[in-house]
Amino acid sequence: MKQILHISSSPRSEASVSKQLGNAVVEKITAKYPGSILKKRDLTNPLFPHLEEAQIHAFFTPAEHRTPEQLKSVVLSDTVITELKEADIIVIEAPLYNFGITSTLKSWLDHIARAGATFRYSENGPEGLIKNKKVYLAFSSGGVYSEGERQAYDFVIPYLTQTLGFIGMTDISVVRAEGLAVPGIQETALQKGIESISVE
Repeated sequence: MKQILHISSSPRSEASVSKQLGNAVVEKITAKYPGSILKKRDLTNPLFPHLEEAQIHAFFTPAEHRTPEQLKSVVLSDTVITELKEADIIVIEAPLYNFGITSTLKSWLDHIARAGATFRYSENGPEGLIKNKKVYLAFSSGGVYSEGERQAYDFVIPYLTQTLGFIGMTDISVVRAEGLAVPGIQETALQKGIESISVE
């Protein structure tokens, strides 16, 4: 039995390919680990908020010195960090929008990447504190970015692997449904992505 955290970031409804791919990853995980507990965090419903100045000040204020307003301002961040810590497996849907991640996914990352909570600085440099997790990235894109001349335009997978790795999550697998706008590829792109899913 596993604790699974499923992060959805596309503003589209169920027609979203990243959602379909992410759901397929979750289905294969639950088939391998029957009885697993699934927690879903949809970053678009309700819309996940950007960081504000009050939250940033609260992050850098020791908990015992926070005002009631500051304590309230960090509740969401504390909640999503707890979800992350409790999970054994994290599935993140990551569609490519204008060569990068969605703004809601960036906001979620801003809330979870906190010094003293998910990483720390030591005499040996930064150390990630969210360890022993398995991460699956469900990537979708209109073009093909895994190889060829457009590979340099993919700022989704490199950014996510570096950011998640910084806070300790280095066991990352990528599942791709790409070429969704390319004739001759788009017809089978999602199915090929689903068939490529390998659950560890």
